[in-house]
Amino acid sequence: MNNYYCPYCNPKYQFQKKSTSGELICGLCGDPLVKKPLIKINQIIAIIASLSLVLPLIYTFIILIKNQINPPSRNYNAITNFIEKNSKTRFYQPLQSDLIKQESSSSI
Repeated sequence: MNNYYCPYCNPKYQFQKKSTSGELICGLCGDPLVKKPLIKINQIIAIIASLSLVLPLIYTFIILIKNQINPPSRNYNAITNFIEKNSKTRFYQPLQSDLIKQESSSSI
């Protein structure tokens, strides 16, 4: 019976009665009672907002735990060092001042 309420009366002073036809009516004003919704729109919006804040944290912790249990098999640091060394030797262009020093040292 608590699933019904009168939209016009104060909830503190409401009491419910049954009419002769079996319909629930307000004991104060006599209007028919309205059924309360199980989930309100405000509750749905609040759940979506809270999940949008909490799910990324949960996802981050799951990945963190997964990486500690099974560490990645590749050594990414070594690969980046290898790439950096190769890129420096392959694409190194000497500066003009370096060329002048080499010429002066070779002429001596």
